[in-house]
Amino acid sequence: MSKKTKRQAPRQFSSQATKTTEFNPDYTIIKHDLKRIGVLAGSFFAILIVLAIFQNQLLALFLKK
Repeated sequence: MSKKTKRQAPRQFSSQATKTTEFNPDYTIIKHDLKRIGVLAGSFFAILIVLAIFQNQLLALFLKK
């Protein structure tokens, strides 16, 4: 069995390699979605707190005998 040797690809230098492109993404849609998720999570959490406070009164209303 012969040993396998890795061959390196020849390097090519072009004028495009010297130009730099700046990575500048736009995150406005993501910020909007995160704000919406935060508002929904906060409102659900507030609803759970209100339901926990009035738990006994709500149960008395629905379980009248």
